[in-house]
Amino acid sequence: MDTWLNQVQKHPALSVLCCSVAFRILHRLLQTVPSPSIVDADPWRSWKWKNLSVSLVHSLLTGTWAVACVIQHPVMVHEIRSTYTPPSYLLVIVSSGYFMQDAGDIIFSGYAKASWEFLLHHVMVIWCFLYAVFTHLYVAGAVVALFVEVNSVFLHTRLLLKLAKVAPNSLLYSINKVVNVLTYVVFRLGAQCYLTWYIIYHYSSLDHAFCFLITMFLMDIMILVYFYRLLCTDFFSKRRPDRSTHKFADD
Repeated sequence: MDTWLNQVQKHPALSVLCCSVAFRILHRLLQTVPSPSIVDADPWRSWKWKNLSVSLVHSLLTGTWAVACVIQHPVMVHEIRSTYTPPSYLLVIVSSGYFMQDAGDIIFSGYAKASWEFLLHHVMVIWCFLYAVFTHLYVAGAVVALFVEVNSVFLHTRLLLKLAKVAPNSLLYSINKVVNVLTYVVFRLGAQCYLTWYIIYHYSSLDHAFCFLITMFLMDIMILVYFYRLLCTDFFSKRRPDRSTHKFADD
């Protein structure tokens, strides 16, 4: 195992590419899994269902993996620049492959315009993660950032339920929306705020701190806007009729 992990670290580009291909194969395999008839009847819903299904698998895998890495080596939370373990480095490799595959899927699907928010997010994540992969710096920071994937499990589930037209007042949707908000605050907002604070506090001693800080500020704005929309839709507004326009991050 150690020898294999050493090879991964020696050939990061090839490793990321292999992970990207693996997620693409997963995308193909998930197409054989039956989906709701209401999803199959609409090309947009059908593509979005498959894309979110891959995203859900990625979130289940990497969210658990990130938490396990920090439990195993807690010092990574306090030293995000240079401290990491081989499993945490592999985690960033795997996640980089996923985000590259997902960005490609969005672009070549023909729905890039409707999914621009996700594309912008992916571009910012990819450059940060690839920087960590090739320089071996900020690997721990990337691991902490992947805490958001714990919330993404419920965020993606919410969107899948909406695609399947599950009633917002159903027990399944109601439970998921509460857990979604709780994990959003703890794992998404919590991780994002911590990383932003860390960069500001250690600004003078970090490599390329300005670039990372700008990236974090942009992500902060995005997740706060989406959180506002999420609260308005699931807790503070009446159910709205379906909109004719296609939008990946529907409210």
